[in-house]
Amino acid sequence: MTARLARLHRPSAVAAGGVGAAAVVSIVASLVAWLAVPATVLAHGPVPAEPPSVANILFGWSFEPLVLLPLVGSAVAWLVAVRRVNAAHPAAPVPRSRTLAFLGGLFAIAFALQSGIDQYDTALFSIHMVQHVLLILVAAPLIALSGPVTLTLRAARPDIRRRYLLPILHSRVVRWLSHPVVAWLLFAGVMWGTHFSPLFDAALENPWLHDLEHVLFIVAALLFWLPAVARDPAPWRMPHPGRVMYVFLQMPQNTFLAVVILFASAPLYPHYASLNRPWGPSPLVDQQLAGAVMWLAGDFIFIGAIIAIVASWMRFEERDAARADRQAATEEVAIRAREVVLAERLADQQEQHQGS
Repeated sequence: MTARLARLHRPSAVAAGGVGAAAVVSIVASLVAWLAVPATVLAHGPVPAEPPSVANILFGWSFEPLVLLPLVGSAVAWLVAVRRVNAAHPAAPVPRSRTLAFLGGLFAIAFALQSGIDQYDTALFSIHMVQHVLLILVAAPLIALSGPVTLTLRAARPDIRRRYLLPILHSRVVRWLSHPVVAWLLFAGVMWGTHFSPLFDAALENPWLHDLEHVLFIVAALLFWLPAVARDPAPWRMPHPGRVMYVFLQMPQNTFLAVVILFASAPLYPHYASLNRPWGPSPLVDQQLAGAVMWLAGDFIFIGAIIAIVASWMRFEERDAARADRQAATEEVAIRAREVVLAERLADQQEQHQGS
């Protein structure tokens, strides 16, 4: 029971996708079942007998029902919603790229919380950092790219959309949380607040706090990435230049956080410093590896996101220019037509004048 509890994961993190009633019901049921389990855990949790390898990371999956069921439920709810929308609007189906993005985000969550990564997250800080990168820099932007709010609105019945969904989207809480400045500050605050507060070390000792930490990560990351991706309707919508600056400014704070971890002269977390691990790097070297993972992965993904936004900006400008050209051509044709009518009218008037 102790080993199983130490490996419990974050089913509520998937609820941020918000793609259907089935996913919500499955996640709530999983939370109730999880909270009903008594928490009897060792201070440090189990340490695997063998060091991590490519084989046990890729193939050492645990398939915990409390994680698997919400993920499968969310995937099924998404596919059902897509089928409903495509059947109702065959001329404007849901793009396949959005389905691939959503399923890819769910797989990133599953890989972070179900694969061999989970066996080592409390034993190696570097592995723990990989888990966090998957949740906040891979899963969250992929789910944001899928446009979950848009699909939910399109799949819902008109009465459900009018009575429940739209009032929620226009509520003060959603307007506040979705403001780009608030979302940016929440993301940065969660990252710094968890890594430099007692919560981080306590979460390594307590699986309930560990789950809460991961929920905070993925919710804050979704709030950050939704305005950057701008696939869903929102009370606040930034133009492309604002989105570029929005993501660009997040990169240096992530880099600075990683640098602080990387160049710390001593282990920052007593959990890893006091862990009796017979294999692997020292706690300080492991911490330096974690800082390097955050730095390199963060810069790579943020730069990639900026490039993607700039490319989208260029396509938008091209479409806008083409639309302006078509509008100008249409107006020119209308002007020419009016000129012809005017010329004919003047010719008729001249003929009538000459005849009189």
